[in-house]
Amino acid sequence: MSLRISALSNIPATTDELGKITPKITTVFGSHVFNLKTAREYLSDDAYKSILASMKSGQKIDRNVAANIANGMRAWAESKGVTHFTHWFQPLTGTTAEKHDSFFTLKSDGTPIEEFDGAALIQQEPDASSFPNGGLRATFEARGYTGWDPSSPPFIIEIGHGRTLCIPTIFISYTGESLDYKAPLLKSIDALNKAAVDVCNYFDRNVTKVTVTLGWEQEYFVIDDGLFKARPDLIMCGRTLYGHNSAKNQQLEDHYFGSIPERVYAFMRDFENECYKLGIPLRTRHNEVAPAQFECAPIFEEANLAVDHNTLLMDVMTRIALRHGLRVLLHEKPFAGINGSGKHNNWSMSTDTGVNLLAPGKTPKSNLMFLAFFVNTIKAVHDYADVLRAAIASAPNDHRLGANEAPPAIISVFIGEYLTKVLNDIKQRVNNDMDEQDESMLKLDIHKNIPDLLLDNTDRNRTSPFAFTGNKFEFRAVGSTANCASPMTVLNTIMAQTLKNFKTEVDGLIEKGEKKEIAIMQVINDYIVSSEKILFEGDGYSEAWEKEAEERGLPNLKTTPLALDAMVNEKNTELFVKNGIYSHSELHARHEIELEKYIKKVQIEGRIMGEMATSMILPPAIRYQNLLAKNIKGLKDAGLTEEAYANQKQILDKISEHINKASDLVEQMIGARKKANAIEDTREKAIAYEADVKAKFFDQIRYHADKLELLVDDKEWYLPKYRELLFLR
Repeated sequence: MSLRISALSNIPATTDELGKITPKITTVFGSHVFNLKTAREYLSDDAYKSILASMKSGQKIDRNVAANIANGMRAWAESKGVTHFTHWFQPLTGTTAEKHDSFFTLKSDGTPIEEFDGAALIQQEPDASSFPNGGLRATFEARGYTGWDPSSPPFIIEIGHGRTLCIPTIFISYTGESLDYKAPLLKSIDALNKAAVDVCNYFDRNVTKVTVTLGWEQEYFVIDDGLFKARPDLIMCGRTLYGHNSAKNQQLEDHYFGSIPERVYAFMRDFENECYKLGIPLRTRHNEVAPAQFECAPIFEEANLAVDHNTLLMDVMTRIALRHGLRVLLHEKPFAGINGSGKHNNWSMSTDTGVNLLAPGKTPKSNLMFLAFFVNTIKAVHDYADVLRAAIASAPNDHRLGANEAPPAIISVFIGEYLTKVLNDIKQRVNNDMDEQDESMLKLDIHKNIPDLLLDNTDRNRTSPFAFTGNKFEFRAVGSTANCASPMTVLNTIMAQTLKNFKTEVDGLIEKGEKKEIAIMQVINDYIVSSEKILFEGDGYSEAWEKEAEERGLPNLKTTPLALDAMVNEKNTELFVKNGIYSHSELHARHEIELEKYIKKVQIEGRIMGEMATSMILPPAIRYQNLLAKNIKGLKDAGLTEEAYANQKQILDKISEHINKASDLVEQMIGARKKANAIEDTREKAIAYEADVKAKFFDQIRYHADKLELLVDDKEWYLPKYRELLFLR
């Protein structure tokens, strides 16, 4: 047995005691959440009404009432064995942050007590300069604030035998700038609500609120913890920088929806149970396409809560996996040559009257409302495709976009054959100078002749980054490690702005004497015509589409440093500032942060790649090279003809070639990194790291290392191979 396989974890497959009867989900769901039911039990009437108004309509909670709420939360938490609390927030590191404080304190006379006051619930002061801030805060300007978000209920996180009360919060600087993902998301939700209600009122005056909904699908890989620890690239980068394809990977398509391995199944049950306690409504689990790849998905929720739940889920999965001797890999492309992982964001809007605005209706009026929101979404994506691409840009996602199952970097919209026909029909009728008195075009029966199955699923196009799937749009290009708040903030904002424009144009026609329904249909038609080039029904992977997209004028930004430019161009700066989502300085700070994040990730990968080559790949290759050379010399000294060792010499030549080239390329890459590091401008440095380091050297170095993996004696090879990482259970 090789040393790398001896590292395999010895955790038994049934660590969650499969013999136990699992309790009904409904008996544990939300048991660790301070939801409205719990609040009713632990709060006074005034405090309960205050928190209810805040959760339902965004009203501010009076600080005097906050003390009562805090006392109620503490009483509930202590009944669950909680000793500490924390403000749980989402800084721009891409992970969550928390600082635990105890309920324990001492009175002035030394008496020990437990307390939790309203001020501690509402606000705390973490160091704002120690988190990514893009220059908004200097090191000596440390103060920042976390502020309670009542729309996302507090929860209890359980780690080992300890339990902590977590209070979801926003994170802002001392001067008020957003330093997290949540604050802008909340602003974008509010902006979309206001714009959508105004348009809904054309059709139903009873609509007073529109809620943004999100259903995410989380893809991930699971591998053995012992093998993970034997791979420095996985530890430091989350992906394999080296590794030749296994003879068998996903080509037989036998893993997809297959039987879940018992050890992984035990892990799934365990983390799902933790998620149910936290109120995360997981519904689906299954094997994904690639070997060792899996997926889970919840019932859709209000977008802010859904983002919190997804962020929390990634943390829970990572922790629970360790109990089973496993590791969860959330990187977008942990293994070359097979499917990467995404986080499909299923986005829609629903009214407080119970209508999904992206579901076709059963009456002419509801059909017209559906068409208005459906076409406005297409128009929004068309007008702001560049910033939507920027929202999902990252070093890990660059590896995934356009590869295997993932959509390309070109943003396009797929709506299916039937709805394409509906839009073409609208164009034809409007362009034929329809008589205003003839409202036949307003009576489009979108439900007619559509099978129920089609309504639920539409046709799916795996190569489309933004697809309509029956009653929602699925943003498929989002990466598996991403915080959903980033793409949701952009999508909500561009939709809010487009709906504002739509209402202005419709009102303008009405003021000129046009009938309301006709005015709406005319603007819908204008939007169909002006945004139809974003619609694409074909194969997004094809070279033909890349050429066609260029002819259509669609942006094709394949690398993160260039894609991020859209965050700070004049059009998009105006978009975010006008809608109150980001200030000018906040946008430029985030642009700087994302560029720095890109540089650091590629920089770390380059360092680990060089270190592994010189200390883990070349040494066994050189030893095997020496062994072959000694054997060839022995055969030659024994008087054998050259033909007797010709094959060994051929292998020796190949090994020598790959050793020399890999070694030379590593030295050249180190030089390129040093040159890039000398660049002061962050954007130029990021571009240099992409073009002169990553693109120029990573694949080349890997090619020669992976060839050595095939040539060197298996017993000599240090690194766990793909066949072991992906198939050992």
